[in-house]
Amino acid sequence: MKTRFVVVSLFSFLMSHSALAQEVQTLFGSGKCTGGYGALTNKFTTIGGEFANISEVYGGVFINRRWMLGLAFAGSTNDIRVPVEYSISPQQPMTYQYGQGGLKLERVIGSNKPIHLVLDLFTGVGFTAQYDRYNWHANDFNTFSDHDENWFYVVEPGVQLEMNLFRWMRLSPGISYRNTSHSSAPGLKDSDLSDWSYNVTLKFGGFGRRNRIKYNTENSVN
Repeated sequence: MKTRFVVVSLFSFLMSHSALAQEVQTLFGSGKCTGGYGALTNKFTTIGGEFANISEVYGGVFINRRWMLGLAFAGSTNDIRVPVEYSISPQQPMTYQYGQGGLKLERVIGSNKPIHLVLDLFTGVGFTAQYDRYNWHANDFNTFSDHDENWFYVVEPGVQLEMNLFRWMRLSPGISYRNTSHSSAPGLKDSDLSDWSYNVTLKFGGFGRRNRIKYNTENSVN
């Protein structure tokens, strides 16, 4: 009887020690670590074969120093001239306006390292329109259909080489490919809107504070 008690006690001790020593592995890592950041991006690309400068702002929640989930919005800032044959007003120099908005996902690999990789994905909707850039006050966007409104889907995967400048600031040059579908504007087919983009991003915020799990020393095994 005494021998059986010792064996059962030893088995229970080993099982409890194993439970304390092992750490549960989950999809988003162990422990609790949440933060958040915002980003400003400048993209160099082409639209309709012409150079396009696109500015983007995005941000979201940063989970376990691995995943960022948030929203992103971007728009063209330079004069992308509309060819006369596709212009809604051939007598005036018209400009293409490009914009997109939707969900942003980033997978950060080795966030604590000074230099590391980031895989990112944008998915959402985009639009194009024509406007008179040099007579902006004369554009009546209350009747947006008069400006050749065009809506489509956008998927843009990319990769960044991220550098931790400070605890609250990161620099991330990268490259992405913008792929559109169902564009119907004259002169702006999907092949005219889809292209590589060369990007420079600055990120600001909290990149994750880890709340470590604490065990009671009285219950720990030395």
